[in-house]
Amino acid sequence: MLRRRFGFTSSLYTRGDVVRVYLGPMETYFLTSPELTHQVLVADGSHFRKGAMFEKFRPYVGNGLALSDGALHVRQRRLMQPAFHHATIAGYAGIMTRAAADLVKPWRPGEVREVDHDMQALAVAIVGEALFSAELGKAAIEEARRSIPVILKYGMIRVLSPAFVEKLPIPANRRFDGAVDRMRAIVEELIDTWRAEQAERSDLLSMLILARDADTGEGMTDEQVRDEVITLLTAGIETSALALSWLFHEIARHPEVEQKLHDEIDEVLGGREATAEDVPRLVYTRQVVNEVLRMYPLWILMRRVAAEVDLGGVRLSPGTEVIISPHAMHFDPRFHDHPDRFDPDRWAGKRAKELPRGAYLPFGAGAHQCIGNSFAMTEIAIVVATIAARWRLVPVSDKPVRVKYTTTAYPSRLPMTVVPRFR
Repeated sequence: MLRRRFGFTSSLYTRGDVVRVYLGPMETYFLTSPELTHQVLVADGSHFRKGAMFEKFRPYVGNGLALSDGALHVRQRRLMQPAFHHATIAGYAGIMTRAAADLVKPWRPGEVREVDHDMQALAVAIVGEALFSAELGKAAIEEARRSIPVILKYGMIRVLSPAFVEKLPIPANRRFDGAVDRMRAIVEELIDTWRAEQAERSDLLSMLILARDADTGEGMTDEQVRDEVITLLTAGIETSALALSWLFHEIARHPEVEQKLHDEIDEVLGGREATAEDVPRLVYTRQVVNEVLRMYPLWILMRRVAAEVDLGGVRLSPGTEVIISPHAMHFDPRFHDHPDRFDPDRWAGKRAKELPRGAYLPFGAGAHQCIGNSFAMTEIAIVVATIAARWRLVPVSDKPVRVKYTTTAYPSRLPMTVVPRFR
């Protein structure tokens, strides 16, 4: 499982709908059917809590929305929902367009760019500016650029390792603990500064601090705000940066897709900057994004049974760990024709509508679905439109791209030559 992560989990459907898998001494049940996946995440979601994978992260990155459960999760989601309303996200479109334009401004024809590094820096800039006003959050954005990749890289290693490993004085542990400590300190400093200044701002941090429960009138503690900010930074940077990196990699490998994408962007934008209103009109662009999210999703999610449940005829008692793999679902040939083929047309018309619930999980599902999914989809579409309106990214032929596996698929490196579309 550690050596061939995606290959191992993607093959389990041949063993049945529920497969017992041992993670060291831990007995888990791996689900391979979309129906059971939907049951756990949506239909019987209240019978499950976040599993061991999330529990191991909690002491380090806190009790933010991605890790919280039960009444706390319901309360926090209700408090945070206005910050991710459609109208609020549309207000951040200007940040997305400006950041993408700033990224490509210094590019020169024929220059080789490390595209995965560029997309990560871009995602940090966008999420950081949306979370914090530009000047207030400058240091936090720089710290996120430095520390979030470390937290993501070593966090999954810690999740899959026995408990004693995280106590060893090894370099990986020191780097992980140091990154977590730095992020906590810088966010706490931001919250203290906000409290001292009491200035009106339109950023997400202000919305989190000012949010009040409609029933009780209570807001979040500073510790809870800190945990939510770190969660938003961690989740928001990784998803968008990787999707953008793989998207430019894939369209460069498929010239017919690239041409169709460029034609749509040229027609919709007509030479002007992209706005939130353009996103629904970028139909083929969104198909390309959906296909990238299908091919490069999260590897696994874990849930813990809270009340006895029947999954496909298997009775599971409270405390049992269940594993769901978005990657395995996305590469299951029973639901996705030729799953190894990059095919944006699979998201056109009725083909997409015929997919069973649970077969496509780019942002999870149910009560714990990623609250930032609309933000991410808007961001990716606007960035792609902004960059592709001006440039093509061409692979560097002597530098093959390999896939590295941790929580999801990372490119080993992604050097690409920038070529202007118009001279």
